[in-house]
Amino acid sequence: MALVSSERVETQTSMARSALQLVPGLVLLAVLGYVAKLTEQAINNYGKVQHLSLPNIEYVLWAILFGLVIANTVGVPKVFRPGVDTYEFWLKLGIVFQGVRFLLGDVFRLGGFSLLFVVFELAFSILLMTWLGKKFQLTEKLISLLAIGSSICGVSAIVAAKGAIDADDEEVSYAIAAILALGAFSLIAFPFIGHLLHMSDHAFGLWAGLAVDNTAEATAAGALYSDVAAKYAIIAKTTRNATIGFVVLGYALYWTRKEGAREGRVIENKTRFLWQKMPKFVLGFLLLSLLATVGVFDKAQITDLANLSRWAFLLTFAGVGLRTDLREMKKQGFRPFVVGAVGELVIAAVTLVVVLISTKTLGL
Repeated sequence: MALVSSERVETQTSMARSALQLVPGLVLLAVLGYVAKLTEQAINNYGKVQHLSLPNIEYVLWAILFGLVIANTVGVPKVFRPGVDTYEFWLKLGIVFQGVRFLLGDVFRLGGFSLLFVVFELAFSILLMTWLGKKFQLTEKLISLLAIGSSICGVSAIVAAKGAIDADDEEVSYAIAAILALGAFSLIAFPFIGHLLHMSDHAFGLWAGLAVDNTAEATAAGALYSDVAAKYAIIAKTTRNATIGFVVLGYALYWTRKEGAREGRVIENKTRFLWQKMPKFVLGFLLLSLLATVGVFDKAQITDLANLSRWAFLLTFAGVGLRTDLREMKKQGFRPFVVGAVGELVIAAVTLVVVLISTKTLGL
């Protein structure tokens, strides 16, 4: 009995210690996010007082920029890293809270159209990245990782695929570095192109959700354009994310057949495999959408939950900047970047044309 009690105390102590390790990084994320919000407000207020037409730079970009400056000058000290690494949790939480802004009928309607776009994007991205990777003589598993990352959800998909195809850490690092570099570029290029082409919020949101790989950058790109564009970007990107289990399973089966039965234990139960890879925050998003549809929340509560989403995104985008080390990316070599850059540019261009034609034809 005393032994059980002692083990329980040790477990609780270990959990408390782990929780305390998150505090410095969480504080850093909160401070950067809050400073980004204050910076946005200060510049807007200054423009109004001075009657100047200043560019409206959203808190999203300020948070990322502040994080980038720290990561690529003084660096992120080790004590902050556990907390900073929680940025993906805040992203998922923010997307879940976004569910209150969609009635379920809108989700299914938009999701239906998004699904058609996603099927096209998945097939095109996988075929293109596979062809480019072979042309540049990358390793087969690196090609698989780049194809999976560019077609679904960037870093998350690459990490999910690592164990399924038994990829080396070096190959994973190459693929992640290429995806992160291109994601950072998209934050500048996409809104600029969208405004240049006078894209509607709907069209731009769909394009960002389809063409930007990481969920954080896709959401940020939409938010930089408008709140409405962010909503559509989240729908399209969430639809993409929901396919991760099926795509990773397909690659796992391919590599199992190619290398023998060594990885067979990973996919003995395909249903379990799909559930493990399924991004659970998608279900949370749908649940809140369902509750909003049946009238569980009043207008004030919907506003409060939507504001919670924005606060969660503040932490997310500060984390995106802090996790983007441009110096590390330089060390990874040029061929994966060339394949990634060429592939992503072609994917962005093709999906842009498809979205523009489709939204104009369908009147969306």
